[in-house]
Amino acid sequence: MILTAHQPTYLPWLGTFHKILLADMFCFFDIAQYQKKEWDNRNKIYTQNGELMLSVPTKSQKHFDKTIGDIEVNNETNWAEKQFKSIFLNYKNHPFFENHKSFLEDMYLIQRWNKLVDLNIHFYKYIFKLLDHNIPIVMASNFDFHGHKSDLVLDMCQKLGASSYIFGGEGKNYADKASFDDANIDLFFQEYNHPIYNQHRNKKGFISHLSVLDLIMNYDNKDFKSVIMEKNLTI
Repeated sequence: MILTAHQPTYLPWLGTFHKILLADMFCFFDIAQYQKKEWDNRNKIYTQNGELMLSVPTKSQKHFDKTIGDIEVNNETNWAEKQFKSIFLNYKNHPFFENHKSFLEDMYLIQRWNKLVDLNIHFYKYIFKLLDHNIPIVMASNFDFHGHKSDLVLDMCQKLGASSYIFGGEGKNYADKASFDDANIDLFFQEYNHPIYNQHRNKKGFISHLSVLDLIMNYDNKDFKSVIMEKNLTI
């Protein structure tokens, strides 16, 4: 069984879903330390003037002592309405905006999110449904994983019964390959080649590394999966 894991980041990029599409099981690693000013609560969308960063305000005091699963959304501002407006204005004329409009209206204008992790996972599950990729999905917080960095990943693999594990590219910097070899667990390190795809009415040159939201606005469900995997059919 091929396992991979990732923090439940906000509006994630294509590389995250590439890794998941190669796996037989996925773990939301919600026990990782919350990373302020990283991708846990923000990501980029397309505008005709370049990329635009969308950030969810959080109650992140003493965030070094908190996991991403602990972080609360700061709802003292109308951030959700503003973000929906930004998405609407920049994507309303895209080919497949209407396919996702009702989902986005519900996510931003109807539901109220108290925990960042719940908001993020809600969006992930929507993309999983579009991808029609049905694999077991688990939450790290539901298990008693022990260790630090490489040892923590190894413990997760052993407790979940993985025979192989897919690290992100940065995994090469800390993975203890010998300990995985001793446990008879194969390691793979993702090297994602970002595809260049059609961005509606973009005449200034392709904008890379945006949220997957940009891709689904430009491609139908049956096509955007193949774009994610383009030139990336293997690990």
